[in-house]
Amino acid sequence: MIYTVTLNPSIDYVMAVPDYISGATNRAQTTNAYPGGKGINVSRILEANHINNQAWGFLGGYTGAFIATTLQHLAIKTDFTPIQGTTRINVKLKSRQETEINASGPQITDAEWQTFKQQFSKLQPADTVVFSGSLPSTLPHDAYQQLIKLVVSKQANFIIDTTGDDLKQALALHPLLVKPNRDEVQALFKLTDISLNSLKIAGQQLIAGGAQQAIISLGGDGALLFANNHVYFAEPIAGDLQNSVGAGDSMIGGFLAQWTIEEEPVTAFKLGVASATATAFSEDIATQTKIRSILDHVHITEIG
Repeated sequence: MIYTVTLNPSIDYVMAVPDYISGATNRAQTTNAYPGGKGINVSRILEANHINNQAWGFLGGYTGAFIATTLQHLAIKTDFTPIQGTTRINVKLKSRQETEINASGPQITDAEWQTFKQQFSKLQPADTVVFSGSLPSTLPHDAYQQLIKLVVSKQANFIIDTTGDDLKQALALHPLLVKPNRDEVQALFKLTDISLNSLKIAGQQLIAGGAQQAIISLGGDGALLFANNHVYFAEPIAGDLQNSVGAGDSMIGGFLAQWTIEEEPVTAFKLGVASATATAFSEDIATQTKIRSILDHVHITEIG
């Protein structure tokens, strides 16, 4: 079983304002509300690829109820821990440039945190847990480390998509996959340049640190995979960028969907790239039809 963990989910309220003017009254051309949060996005891609999974995290208030209902309509299994606080709303403004306004998130009580951690007692060695996204400020600073140790104690696998010290500390516990982007890698290793050679060295450091496999996403410039002592490059795919939110999560979801079927990293990387690109070319998280239409355009070459 695959479990995705979103500790700080949100409603992503997307407003299209083509001629946005700062300081003026603007009228949105369209508005849409989507269930947001990096782990939730991973669940949606897994579901699009017909891979059984369950979404975990915290939900509260009318916004939490909206997310729960929407995910139910999308046929995504959930087991969220209810909280007294209200799940946040993030605003995504689409204009000549994309602007995001992200809320900090609700207060999580210690009792709610302890209840959530009890879910990890059900894990089995064949399970995989995906940790993605930011932490609510009221959780312990080592929340991810606490949860990962629970996963490891059950001999299950985990994937983590986070940054900084949380990523560094997770490496030693041998995640199945890590997926920082170029900027995150530059900050993590204090790189003075982001040339391909420099990124290759950084990716190899992620593996040396303990990751079983690593992907460095390069946005519109493609992506790098580090696996089995080899480095692979996925060429960028031309298309109309509509949505940068969720592309990285879709990369993880696609990779894990294929890995669940066949534990072959390059094939999994190909579906990950297709899923990320399909989301970037869609208004929301990609559908299976969109992903399959992109898959034949993914070209991967070994570069080291």
